[in-house]
Amino acid sequence: MNKKEDFKIVAIGGGHGLATSLRGLKKIASKLTAIVTVADDGGSSGALRRDIGILPPGDIRSCLAALSDDEEFLTQILQYRFPAESSVGGHNLGNLLLTALANITGSFEGGIGELSRLLSIHGNVMPSTLTDINLVAEIETENDGVPCIERVFGESMIPERNGRIVDLRIEPADAAANPTALREILSADLIALGPGSLFTSVLPNLKVRGIYQAILAAHGKTFYISNVCTQPGETDDFTCYDHARIIRDALPGAVLDGIICNNNHEPTLSGPAQWVKIEERLLSEFTVFQGDLIDDKYPWRHDPDKLAASIVAAYHKSTANEK
Repeated sequence: MNKKEDFKIVAIGGGHGLATSLRGLKKIASKLTAIVTVADDGGSSGALRRDIGILPPGDIRSCLAALSDDEEFLTQILQYRFPAESSVGGHNLGNLLLTALANITGSFEGGIGELSRLLSIHGNVMPSTLTDINLVAEIETENDGVPCIERVFGESMIPERNGRIVDLRIEPADAAANPTALREILSADLIALGPGSLFTSVLPNLKVRGIYQAILAAHGKTFYISNVCTQPGETDDFTCYDHARIIRDALPGAVLDGIICNNNHEPTLSGPAQWVKIEERLLSEFTVFQGDLIDDKYPWRHDPDKLAASIVAAYHKSTANEK
């Protein structure tokens, strides 16, 4: 086995994007922490959130599975969804298990800790806040050809409007960051934002009171990983520059040490998604690290190993430039 990098990486985000980066980083990082959004209100996570009052477990569960040794098998177990006609229809086993462990230990963090031990994961996984939060977006749509601004409540509803997101916030607006997450950010050597849904996975973390301030105060290098493809209903027609600008605006005063972008646009994409491409404006305003980052089998996704190697290479190059 190759020697792992001896510096601390903190990855911030949610959804499939964060799990993908963790899948690659666990192989080369000796100190790895995932800080995960808890704004999800759809599917099994949303139902458990409404019925039991627990923070949504879905993204946490996916990250735990990604950091486990036997990921493929454990993912099958944790993702197992009970038949719709059963009393627990629509729920998957991992969400129920994390909910049970949270109730047994008396806290959501305690449940995560117990499941982490059961799965023997490599690294730490934690929510960005312990507060029950919801996303609220102002979305520009058209009504009979006339532009109008619509207020949309709830993470799952935002992409459904198929409009342009002009503002995003969390409720309650003063939701405080998980203190453990703040300590992890402040002690990180490398902070990786994304990849993942820009408005519903990455930005919600930066809206939590204390997260932005910790990134601003941290000594570590901060990189944003741009998505490979656009997300219909959320980032239609976005370029890499559009993604980077949104992140920069959410972190006023903070230094983005680099934007990590895919530059392989050869495969043909099916469906409404488009390649997220690099443009001259991005190169003139940001430090850009680019390369072939796509999964050869599923080109609309990052390849975990290519992405992890790119993140570490960007860190080493950035630190070398200071010497």
